[in-house]
Amino acid sequence: MTRAPSTPPTPAFPHRHLLGIEGLSPQEILALLDKADEEVLVSRQVEKKKNVLRGRTQINLFFEASTRTQSSFEIAGKRLGADVMNMSVASSSVKKGETLIDTAATLNAMRPDILVVRHHAAGAVHLLARKVSCSVINAGDGAHEHPTQALLDALTIRRHKGTIEGLTVAICGDIVHSRVARSNILLLNALGARVKLVGPSTLMPAGVDRLGVETFTDMRVGIAGADIVMMLRLQRERMNGSFVPSVREYFHYWGLDQEKLDHAAPDALVMHPGPMNRGVEIDPEVADGPQSLIAEQVEMGVAVRMAVLEALAEHLPNF
Repeated sequence: MTRAPSTPPTPAFPHRHLLGIEGLSPQEILALLDKADEEVLVSRQVEKKKNVLRGRTQINLFFEASTRTQSSFEIAGKRLGADVMNMSVASSSVKKGETLIDTAATLNAMRPDILVVRHHAAGAVHLLARKVSCSVINAGDGAHEHPTQALLDALTIRRHKGTIEGLTVAICGDIVHSRVARSNILLLNALGARVKLVGPSTLMPAGVDRLGVETFTDMRVGIAGADIVMMLRLQRERMNGSFVPSVREYFHYWGLDQEKLDHAAPDALVMHPGPMNRGVEIDPEVADGPQSLIAEQVEMGVAVRMAVLEALAEHLPNF
């Protein structure tokens, strides 16, 4: 009797790319978080190497500088056994007038397996994904999305609070320019959290009421009772015009200090995606205090990026 060939198991993460949180189901998000929990244990071992990506090539293509995200993806790829190349856009042909599509064609000819992309234009990563035959990970595109940051934030929260469902998360500061805020809003809403946005009206995006969040311009009222207070960097490099009166006044009204933090839940935890502007959006004593998870977010970043790379590896061809 001939046995029928077995059907390969359906991957827990069925997507070939990770271009954003938008479009992911709660189950798919949780599958990545569960995998990332396993990767934390790997990263804390003396022997941190796995062979999941052995023989594979990972290119980190960053059109915007980001030491933290790029180094995190590099470490993650190497721990999984990949050959990792960091492409310096500042010295590449892109600076000489090469288009994004030309760059995609050039990179595709090198036959990479995974392309990690950060670009200053929203939608650029989606365009690249349509032009290359490898898997693509969005490491931040304009003010659109930054999915692995939202995943690492969620992992950090879940490891301390046990769950995300039912928590109140206050995201504070420069909302309008923040891809981190957008990805976190999508993820937290998908997993059942209550999301508050806090900041000056000039830094709130148009149509914010359609995002399924509550908005506040008073910091103390906005973070009242919050389980998580997530501060955002004031992105002055993206500002064309006067969005805030002055840095000093911004900190006075919307910077997180201990007095404002006392309005949150007694066991509230503080987060920041980095890099921090100390004394602008957060007081140094709070950033380094017992309620801060900022350093832990960096560790969780490596674990999440390992989990994403490993999830996408299931879709890479073996011929």
